[in-house]
Amino acid sequence: MPEVRQTILDDMTSVTSESWRTFRIMAEMVEALDKLNHLSMNCISIFGSARATPDTQVYKDAERIASLLVQKGFGIITGGGPGIMEAANKGASEAGGESVGLHIELPHEQGCNAYVKTRCNFNYFFIRKLMFVKYAMAYVVMPGGMGTIDELSEAFVLAQTGRIRPFPITLYDGQYWGGLLDWLRGSMTEGGYIRAEEVDRLLTVCDTPEEVVDHLCKIVIL
Repeated sequence: MPEVRQTILDDMTSVTSESWRTFRIMAEMVEALDKLNHLSMNCISIFGSARATPDTQVYKDAERIASLLVQKGFGIITGGGPGIMEAANKGASEAGGESVGLHIELPHEQGCNAYVKTRCNFNYFFIRKLMFVKYAMAYVVMPGGMGTIDELSEAFVLAQTGRIRPFPITLYDGQYWGGLLDWLRGSMTEGGYIRAEEVDRLLTVCDTPEEVVDHLCKIVIL
């Protein structure tokens, strides 16, 4: 019966490992809270593609948005990686403001960018997402891929269901996000899966860095 005994031992090891994972999750959360609690709670989370390069307009716009927001008294939180995240951290850092990077450990991602002043490392996406929401007063969502969509949809659902305080979500570049908004206001609304007023209430589209900053300064009180 050695095979049966080994199977039982493997099952017990698996259960024990899963139980201990709870403590690893708790430790990661406590460490992040300790590191970020110094923030003055006036931060804006900026999301967007990790693949944007410094020569692209969207990279330059993200850098300018962050710089202008810092000049207005806001801090900047990003995922800490390359692309739009790097641009936003660069704009914040060079403007002398708070530049936070919530860096996730991934097998095929580049490391944390050089413009992060306050860095947290994460193994668990859901803890990282919690920190984005907890320490930000608003989101600015630049053009990006599925990771950007993931952060956008989570913030939208939390605000839609009242699980977080009123939470401004700004989509940058109406041309880029137009297809998604048409689908939300068309297929989703017509199917009865969402109300048009929810889209209009929770999402705002801006097309210039100055427009983003003006919008946020009008609705977010420091």
